[in-house]
Amino acid sequence: MGTNSEWVWEYEGYRPEEEGIRETLCALGNGAFGVRAAVPGEESEGPHYRGTYAAGCYGRTSLSVEGRTVQCEAMANLPDWLWTRLRPLTGDEDDEPWLSVDSTEILSHHLRLDLRNGVLTRLVRYRDLRGRRTRVAQAVLVSMDDPALALVRTEVTAENWQGVLEVESALDGSVRNSQVDRYRAFGGHYLTDFHCATRADEHIVTVGCRTVGTGVSVGVAAATAVLRENAARPSVRSLDADSTRPLRPRTLLRLPVARAGKVEVVKTVAQLTSRTLSPEDVGERAAERAASAPHPAELLARHQEAWRKLYHRSPRPSPSVPKQVHRLHQFHLLQTTSPHIAGLDAGFPARGLHGEEYQGRVFWDELFAVPWLSQQWPRTARALLDYRYRRLPAARAAAAKAGLRGALYPWQSAASGHEATLPIVANPLSGRWTADHSALQRHINSAIAYSVDQYVRLSGDIAYLHARGAEMILETARMWASSAAQHFDGRRYHLVGVMGPDEYHDGYPGCPVPGLEDNAYTNVTAAWTLIRAYRLWCAMPGQHRERLTALLSMAPDEPRCWLEISRRLHIPFHEGVISQFEGWEDLAEFDWNGYRSRYPDLRRLDRILEREGDHPNRYRLSKQADTLMLGYLFTPEELMALLQHLGYPATTDTWQRTVDHYLPRTTHGSTLSAAVHAHVLNAIEHPAAAEFVRRALRVDTDGADRSGTSYGVHLGAMAAALRLATEKETGTRT
Repeated sequence: MGTNSEWVWEYEGYRPEEEGIRETLCALGNGAFGVRAAVPGEESEGPHYRGTYAAGCYGRTSLSVEGRTVQCEAMANLPDWLWTRLRPLTGDEDDEPWLSVDSTEILSHHLRLDLRNGVLTRLVRYRDLRGRRTRVAQAVLVSMDDPALALVRTEVTAENWQGVLEVESALDGSVRNSQVDRYRAFGGHYLTDFHCATRADEHIVTVGCRTVGTGVSVGVAAATAVLRENAARPSVRSLDADSTRPLRPRTLLRLPVARAGKVEVVKTVAQLTSRTLSPEDVGERAAERAASAPHPAELLARHQEAWRKLYHRSPRPSPSVPKQVHRLHQFHLLQTTSPHIAGLDAGFPARGLHGEEYQGRVFWDELFAVPWLSQQWPRTARALLDYRYRRLPAARAAAAKAGLRGALYPWQSAASGHEATLPIVANPLSGRWTADHSALQRHINSAIAYSVDQYVRLSGDIAYLHARGAEMILETARMWASSAAQHFDGRRYHLVGVMGPDEYHDGYPGCPVPGLEDNAYTNVTAAWTLIRAYRLWCAMPGQHRERLTALLSMAPDEPRCWLEISRRLHIPFHEGVISQFEGWEDLAEFDWNGYRSRYPDLRRLDRILEREGDHPNRYRLSKQADTLMLGYLFTPEELMALLQHLGYPATTDTWQRTVDHYLPRTTHGSTLSAAVHAHVLNAIEHPAAAEFVRRALRVDTDGADRSGTSYGVHLGAMAAALRLATEKETGTRT
């Protein structure tokens, strides 16, 4: 990092080993689509990975793995529009190598992300094998004003030579999803039916394609223009496809340049999908949008004004939080969940529009973002909830299939709203495939209900509650009630076959049937949902109650049953501590000292143990905050009130003992864990709070890649850290 300005994130020098992190942290987007900050014109190999992703645009493939057919939904990597290559020509030679950060001598390299204006600039000075020094300054923006447009502006200075500059400005449809090794078994080909076209009169190239399995049509067009002073027209101009790259239509320019002279080339890009247009219009409309786009200076001005309006509503950084980090987190959240998502059917992707970890799927992360968004950008928060509402029919079908009433949302979702969790996962340490039971994390249903409640409370949008929100909360309560009713022992209700947020534990030692009984986090949040649904029902105006009664075919006694079950759900305890799940106290203590002496990083202890033929199910250990996650959603006083409602005489001392029990037994293998612990420990004034605040703010920015930042930002962790910073600034809990 270079400057201390809070509005600039920058890197000096070219370091191939850091390119992955830089490409992620300097990625650009506008809510509709995002692009990694890959060097324009470099192939996706070695340190570089070209990635462009449209919100909610998934492909679906099937593959036979370990003798079973596995269906995989992934956010498709769309045609690369950054592609721009340059080479100086000073004679009749046609085979000069292209300038490259990997194969040409670099005299200087500077990468600068302007967080205030959403512009990425890269300044590189090259010296080629003939001694020619060439200065290349490139600026990229993804328009926050017009969600279909982007711009690549390249200024080239021939420092000590004269001759011809050859410029290749192209689109590349040959990209695929290949960033994350453990997903490569699924092939990575999520685009098909390619067609490339050119408009020679307007200097436009286009690539059209369709996503595999989901049928989303994609159109990308690029118009290339030359802007320079005191220069003749280009000596050669052609629009064609590289014969070796038929999916890379290009504009090829040969531009005369004097010694110390400058050439400026501007590529205006339009990207559209059939998620907002009819499929047959996408390619043609993209070409029209590229041709009719504003002048680059006007496009930039509108883009800057759109960012200014966004920031005008943003909370200011807390003095106790590094301002650069706060601005970076804010920037990535706003460009992923901008107001433009209100017109899209897109959820909150765990890794943003920044990379291919988790394949762009949606987990529970809006739980961490909705409180922060609801006060300043309620329309955006509402759009995230609408993504869930549109998938309510699929959730109802899942509940019915499980023999339950109401709605059962999936742990991972993508395009359709059906469960998108892969049933098997590869362990890169052992090379083996293992079963993935994380679809048992039904606590996501309470998270959705909680997010609806938080949005309504913080935004005051009662109309949304009556129109859509109440339906989601009530259907979640019905699911929990019918699930609990299946396991009633005459005194207490139980939730069986579930997993908590701690993904290390997916069952009991030696038991072939996956799932746990009475995970405390799941049961307490289910009780909260049942209470909230009952109170909502009682307070609801008559006409809305009648409408929902008819819509949901509710029995008259259902709300009373919700309240009854909310009082009698079982919460396990041991030694005055809330147990993570029933049977926690029977597990063995883990040899922390022994493993720390052998492994410097235990965050993925599950993979380490699997390689050794062992399993976390045998031990008292957690990947992340599980029981302690309750302290993120509720104050200690609110949590004690919930437990007392359930018939457990818990006190704040109970919570203190619970925190002290789990803190040394957690590996923080999830990036969410640091922010959650920071909230929990702050609330009880724990001495370790400050350290966890520091960790939470540095998850993606500590300079290393221990958390996999190369594969996408941790958007939920960023949102949780921003909430933490806002609460420290205002002194109030959101």
